[in-house]
Amino acid sequence: MENLSYYEILEVSQNADKTTIKKAYRAMAKKYHPDKNSGDADAEQKFKLCNEAYQCLSDEKQRSIYDRYGKEGLQGMGGGSRRSSGGFDDLGSMFEEMFNGFGGGSTRRQNPADMEKYPLDMNVDMHISFHEAIFGCEKEVEFSYKSSCKDCKGTGAKNGKLSTCKQCKGQGQVYMKQGFMTFSQTCPVCNGVGSAPSEPCKSCHGDGYTKKKETVTIKVPKGIDSDNRLRVSGKGNIGKRGDRGDLYVTFAVQPDKHFQRDGNDVYIAIPVFFTQAVAGETLSIPSLTGELELKLDVGTKDKQHFTFRGEGIEDVHGHGKGDLIAQVNITYPKKLNDEQLELLTKLQESFGIESKPHESVLDSAIDKMKSWFK
Repeated sequence: MENLSYYEILEVSQNADKTTIKKAYRAMAKKYHPDKNSGDADAEQKFKLCNEAYQCLSDEKQRSIYDRYGKEGLQGMGGGSRRSSGGFDDLGSMFEEMFNGFGGGSTRRQNPADMEKYPLDMNVDMHISFHEAIFGCEKEVEFSYKSSCKDCKGTGAKNGKLSTCKQCKGQGQVYMKQGFMTFSQTCPVCNGVGSAPSEPCKSCHGDGYTKKKETVTIKVPKGIDSDNRLRVSGKGNIGKRGDRGDLYVTFAVQPDKHFQRDGNDVYIAIPVFFTQAVAGETLSIPSLTGELELKLDVGTKDKQHFTFRGEGIEDVHGHGKGDLIAQVNITYPKKLNDEQLELLTKLQESFGIESKPHESVLDSAIDKMKSWFK
């Protein structure tokens, strides 16, 4: 790997932009990070090379010199000690994000007594019908939420008594050195709290919380769609200080038998007999609010669309309404009796040469084919 170019190390092309390079570096750094490859000297070396490559390619000036003169051209520039827009400052912020701390614990750690064992916001899923989603409705939501145990003050320890974690000595993080760099990770024993119960609380069995049930009625707005979320303020989990989070309801809308939704637009398939399409008849079709008249064109084609403006779904944010699109699906008879065949023959003959558009095309093709065998 030492003999590869910086671009080959990060597995990107030479014309890759900054975003692509940064994304590639993140993936490689995670793959070869010492925390995930303990004792692996090869992974450690690859990790260092990835850092070296990124420090160069993320800085426009260094990258320009490298592209023209290679690594030799970078000599005398101060190496990796330079601080630039893509250098150690950027690396540090990325490691903070990827590995929860970088640089020997420079980040401030929250007081273990104030740390919650669970997020205060919570989510529940709700299935509703197509009709309920289009026109809105009121629904009851039954859910279970967590409430901090009063007996142990949310610590999970009997009488709230905690002892210092022996692994991290109360720091919540453990540290390791790799060359000139120091890495930190959450203590695997206390999960970053820095302390552990001497004896579990009997009321909550050491969980630090109890579960309670509640039912609320929510008003589902018109136009709600699958994966949309509705926030119910102050109905989430309850923390140590009595603060309560929010409840989020995520919707899943059941499909309809006739209408197909695409955003705020609605599609409906209209079966049309071929004679109706030829004649351009007027049909009554269903819509979300009643019936509409569909005036077919003379000679309407199969899969042709007819759009009714403003007859779709009301936008959930109040930005108008979508359209209703009727798609024509032309059907043909599967069998013909003698009388029907005679009528069709007479109809075809009444159009004269117009009813035989194939003849001029096929005759010339046949003549051309015959010439091949002369």
